[in-house]
Amino acid sequence: MYKKKIILSLLASSILVAQDVELDEIEVVSATKTTQSIKDVTSNVSVITQEEIEQRHYQTVGDALKTVPGINFTSNGGLGGSTSIYLRGAGNNRTLILIDGMRYNDPSSTSGAAIQHLMMENVQRIEVIKGAQSGIWGADASAGVINIITKVPKNGVHAQGYTEAGSFLTKKFGALASYKEDRFDAQIGVDRVMSDGFSVQTPKGKDIDDFEDDAYYNTTLTLKAGYNITDDARISINIMNIDARKEYDKYNKPDDTKMKSDISDQLYGATYTQKYKNHNITLKAERSDYDREEIGTVASWGIEFVKEFEGTKDNFELSDTMSYNEKDFFLLGLGLSSDEVDYTLTNNKSNNKTNRDKFIYATNSNEFSDLIFTQSIRHDEYNNFDSKTTGKLGVKYNFTKDFYATSNVGSAYNVPNIMQELNPWGGANTDIDPEKTKSFDVSFGYKNFQATYFYNKIKDLIDWYDPDGWGGVPGINKNLDGESIFKGYEFTYTQDFIEKVFVTLNYNILSAKSEDGKYLARRPRTTFKASLDYYFSDDFSVGAYGEYIGDRYSKPDKQGVQTGRYTVVNLVTNYDINKNFSIYAKVDNLFDKYYQVVDGYATAPLSGYVGIKAKF
Repeated sequence: MYKKKIILSLLASSILVAQDVELDEIEVVSATKTTQSIKDVTSNVSVITQEEIEQRHYQTVGDALKTVPGINFTSNGGLGGSTSIYLRGAGNNRTLILIDGMRYNDPSSTSGAAIQHLMMENVQRIEVIKGAQSGIWGADASAGVINIITKVPKNGVHAQGYTEAGSFLTKKFGALASYKEDRFDAQIGVDRVMSDGFSVQTPKGKDIDDFEDDAYYNTTLTLKAGYNITDDARISINIMNIDARKEYDKYNKPDDTKMKSDISDQLYGATYTQKYKNHNITLKAERSDYDREEIGTVASWGIEFVKEFEGTKDNFELSDTMSYNEKDFFLLGLGLSSDEVDYTLTNNKSNNKTNRDKFIYATNSNEFSDLIFTQSIRHDEYNNFDSKTTGKLGVKYNFTKDFYATSNVGSAYNVPNIMQELNPWGGANTDIDPEKTKSFDVSFGYKNFQATYFYNKIKDLIDWYDPDGWGGVPGINKNLDGESIFKGYEFTYTQDFIEKVFVTLNYNILSAKSEDGKYLARRPRTTFKASLDYYFSDDFSVGAYGEYIGDRYSKPDKQGVQTGRYTVVNLVTNYDINKNFSIYAKVDNLFDKYYQVVDGYATAPLSGYVGIKAKF
């Protein structure tokens, strides 16, 4: 009962290992674009399950992803602050972010996906596929794929709601209603977050209470519906709308009250699926629109800045999954995609550009007794860049029920983001070459322990270059010379030491260096993540989870400010009043640790939240 539930929860915090019946209940779709049991996937995969999400009450998707081995973040100034993902050391725009399979990478932002605006209340699970995935997903997936999967309707009529309040005058509330019968299902949800927050910028060593607060507001609406035309044909739609506002500060002006970022993101998806004999045919159309207005932005020192951003990402795709034998399949797909950016400067001048791509891909997977072998290949033809063929090979072998090994090798092609080329904040550089990535990992698992070694080599890594070091000469995005090397180890262990105590431990070592052997900025050398859950009864539990960040510097070659060497621990407790109502309490930064992830940008001190949930 509760033990099975917690085992699943703890599995979610690690790279899941092949053990017992629980794995048969966990399915992933991001590894091959086909639904598979996680034990049949060769890719290096982590899954944050619904059980863990319900136990931990994460506030944002970023908070949840912090528990995953191999993922680190930088964030500017609390809830809603600009956030960057580092997956095995690779920067934000090298990881493809999906929401129910819809792409969430914003072409009008150099940071890729704005995950700081993704709240967790409607999330059912999160899949993280590590290593080069361009052979399956294309150019955005050179470091990996993160697929955020929202809740699905259950049979009958259901409703749920919640409210939460806590530090920094933070208030949250939301509701989700669903209906499902044989032919038709629908679900609608709304989530609202309001927080006075704290100063985005705070000089190191200063108290955040000495400066004005920077508030954050977020309203997220979701709608999904489907109709089963026949037993073998289905049409479905998926819509998400995010409206948010984040107050922030100009550089070195923590009392700035003028700067605000208004965000409006809309994701639309329509899918038709048809089963015919051993074929599963899928036709889908997706559009993501991103609009951002930087209120308070004005020209300075004769330099014009961007005040409005507009980005659009379209994707049209047709695929066929052909099953043969019991667990073997062949997937063939083709499609069109485009990224379009239009921005306006403070002098009302505008600029725009479009990148287009035509692609075809194939994946084959075979299971031979204890051996699983998967092969993927993809060809992309770009209008602004050279065409490229990428691929991936994966193998998994089960020596015994408890002992297994997996290995993956892949190639990737990461085309420059439009804003990296145009760079309205400095100098334009339309001669940036796409990055070429080669990726390798190997894992060994025994019962509750898994060890992974990974090695990623990126040629022509795109990075920011400031000629004089302080901005007097406009900076540009450019390719670093030679090959940058990202390599390291990931160790994961899960165990129930006594009947009601469950522990997960993750230890990671990362080396991220440029061609000349200099460490890249903002990547921690070591991280240690741990969680402990104690279940007093089926209704009452207490959990603690946290992480240690080792050496991390604000500039390359271990220069600049040390932003690592700290430990943050969070505490959460849950109590089920009855089958319909539950209450919870959270304490973040339990020991009130002072730290800054990015030099000059504040992080939350000791803070607490309480909430109540109802389900019917």
